[in-house]
Amino acid sequence: MSLLALEGIVDSGTRAVILAEHRILKEHEEIKEDNLKVRIKKMKKRGFYKPIIADYKTNVILDGHHKWNAAKEFGLSKVPTIFVDYNEEGVKVDVWPNCGKDSITKKEVIAMGLSDNVYPPKTSKHTFDFEIPIISIPLESLRE
Repeated sequence: MSLLALEGIVDSGTRAVILAEHRILKEHEEIKEDNLKVRIKKMKKRGFYKPIIADYKTNVILDGHHKWNAAKEFGLSKVPTIFVDYNEEGVKVDVWPNCGKDSITKKEVIAMGLSDNVYPPKTSKHTFDFEIPIISIPLESLRE
């Protein structure tokens, strides 16, 4: 993980929420424009209310592609992120129904995130053995 990501830790009571630099995170999946519009609308009202989840070794986003893209639209330089060890047993990946794939592996997700390509929207579905915390971070404080 880039040391640039280790700036400003927010106590969530479960996992550390780190204010990671937006530019270090990598997408592995496209987004749905309608979902992005909904996310932008919510974030305008509430600020950043749930962190992005990313792999700490590669900075590949596992959960939160729409939030990451909304942050780009808002011109945010930092995004609340929980970094996890993707190899942990408690981090699981499956496919969404009707996504066009029967299965997906963690290795495939990371390879896609490190490539110049992305999967179609809602291909991978990640679950975690921890609750993603509700946070409340004003967007203005993430622009610096």
